[in-house]
Amino acid sequence: MDQRAALTARRYYLDMLRKNSPTASRLAHFGESVFTRMSRLAVAHKAVNLGQGFPNFDGPDFVKNAGKAAIDAGFGQYARAFGLPELNRAIAARFHKDSGIEVNPETEITVTSGATEAIAAVMLGLVEPGEEVILVEPFYDCYPAAVSMAGGVLRSIRMHSPDFAFPIDELRKAVTPKTRLILINSPHNPTGRVLSDQELAQIAQVAIDNDCLVVSDEVYEHIYFERKHKSISTVPGMRERTIVLSSLGKTFSLTGWKVGWAIAPEQFTQAIRSAHQFLTFSTATPLQRAAVDALKAPKKYFTQLRSDYAARRDAMLSMLRNAGFNPFIPEGSYFVLAKHEPFYLEPG
Repeated sequence: MDQRAALTARRYYLDMLRKNSPTASRLAHFGESVFTRMSRLAVAHKAVNLGQGFPNFDGPDFVKNAGKAAIDAGFGQYARAFGLPELNRAIAARFHKDSGIEVNPETEITVTSGATEAIAAVMLGLVEPGEEVILVEPFYDCYPAAVSMAGGVLRSIRMHSPDFAFPIDELRKAVTPKTRLILINSPHNPTGRVLSDQELAQIAQVAIDNDCLVVSDEVYEHIYFERKHKSISTVPGMRERTIVLSSLGKTFSLTGWKVGWAIAPEQFTQAIRSAHQFLTFSTATPLQRAAVDALKAPKKYFTQLRSDYAARRDAMLSMLRNAGFNPFIPEGSYFVLAKHEPFYLEPG
C-alpha cells in the first residue's frame, strides 16, 4: 500500500470511529476498563468481585487517625505540587530502608494521585510521539492507555504459563532503536510473580545495552512471600536509568486514598513533574500528611501484613483446588491466576 492509500485508509478508519463514538481514536479502541465492567457484572449478578484490586479489610487505625487529625487541623488547601516536604522525606527514608538507595527528596521524588497518575505522568513527560514502550503481558490495563495518550507505540511481550518466567529472549527481540521505555511490574499483577535476581539482571543488561529507561511498578513491594522483592534500581548501572513507582494504597489497604509517587533521577523527575502539574497538580493534603505516619510504620507492621496475606493466599489456593481449578502459586501481590480447563466447553 502506497503512502497516499495508507493515509486514505487511516482517515476512513478514524471517520468510522467518530461516527460510532465521540471518543478520540487514541482511546476509543480500549473501551470500558475491565475493572469497571467486572464490578458492574458483580453487582448485577450479586457475585463476589475477586478482581477489583482492593482487600476486604480496612486500613490501619494509626493512618486513618492521622488523616482525621490533619482534616481537623485545617490542612484543606493545596499542597506543594510535587508533594509535602515531610512526605517526600518519608518516601526517601522508606526507600532507603528497603533498597539501600539514597534519593534526594526535593529533586528525585514526585507525589502523585495514585500510581496510575504516576504512570500517565511518566508517559506524557518522557515519551515522544512515535517512540516505543515495551509492556509485559499480562498487564494492568492502564499501561497501554497511558502509552497511547502520550502518542507512544506499544510493543508487548508475554509471560507464559506454567511458570510465567520473564521472557528475556522476547525482550531482546522487541527492543529497537526507537525503544524509550521498558515497563516492568514486580510483584506482578496478576500472576503474582516476584522477579528473581537473575531476571532483574538480564532486564537491566538489555536496558543498558540499548540505552533504554526502565519503569518499575512496585506498588505490591511489601506483599511478597517466599522470595523477597528487590527493586531493579538496585542492580549495578540501573540507579541512573530506573523510574520506580509505588503507592500507599496496596500496602496500607487504603486504595481509595490515591496517594502515589515516582522516584527517578533528577532530569527524569523534571519531565515527570512537567506532566504531573497539568494532570492533578497536587494530591489531597490531609492524606499526604497521613501518608507520612504510614511510611514510618515499624517493621512488625509489614511482617504482619505479609503473614496475613500468606494465610489468605493459602486459603484461596485450597478453595480453588477443591473446586477443580489448577492455580498458579503467587510469590507476591494479592492475586491468584488459575487454569479453568475442567470447566471449558468446546463450541458447538
